[in-house]
Amino acid sequence: MKHSVVAFIPARSGSKRVPHKNILPLNGHPILAYSIRAALDSGVFDAVICATDSALYADIARHYGAEVPFLRPAQISGDKSPDIEWVVWMLRALREAGRDYQVFSILRPTSPFRLPDTIRRAWNTFSADPAADSLRAIAKCRQHPGKMWVIRGKRMLPVMPFTIDGTPWHSSQYANLPEVYVQDASLEIAWSRVALESGSIAGESIVPFVSQGLEGLDINDREDWWIAERLVAKGDAVLPSIDRAPYPSPDLGAVHG
Repeated sequence: MKHSVVAFIPARSGSKRVPHKNILPLNGHPILAYSIRAALDSGVFDAVICATDSALYADIARHYGAEVPFLRPAQISGDKSPDIEWVVWMLRALREAGRDYQVFSILRPTSPFRLPDTIRRAWNTFSADPAADSLRAIAKCRQHPGKMWVIRGKRMLPVMPFTIDGTPWHSSQYANLPEVYVQDASLEIAWSRVALESGSIAGESIVPFVSQGLEGLDINDREDWWIAERLVAKGDAVLPSIDRAPYPSPDLGAVHG
């Protein structure tokens, strides 16, 4: 049975750590372009929609093949706005426009090395498990949380106060600790009913999708940008292919947000 599936590319304009990070150029194109093209070229989606609050971002998204049927309201586009707010708003707005999607996926622009094949693998994993509420991309932790601490007054306490045969995790060898994974921002898939009925974009039954290589790399600060540019320049990372000329570079200094 074929399900109707929509890809959401969230691209709000008010990033503070790196202003306009969703449209900054990487290898000649705004970073937003790579998620759009990966989604379109994956063949998984019935629609690829950019969820943005910016007319400029919308124009850029359309240039690379995404739809922008409406702009996100400012009240659900702030730096503290949870994903569930704009996801539910988008699903309801689309439904009111006669476009009802059973499944949605979130593909964030800050993961430009996510390829069409990445999306196809994730979709095959999700669709093979009908009992799942959602799928989320994860990666093995580089720094084990068993070695992490919180400070309380003049003392510190382990974040995870567990033991192995009486030895605290923080005093155990890495090889003896259980594998722990951290979610990355590259990819999520879920049934629309989960978001609309439970107020969660993930639900309770979540399928793991372990990112491979650089496909889960998340670019959020200046150091991340430098790393991404170096990886591309040296040929150590592959970006989704772009089949059109770059969008003319806007004067970001004159753009609010």
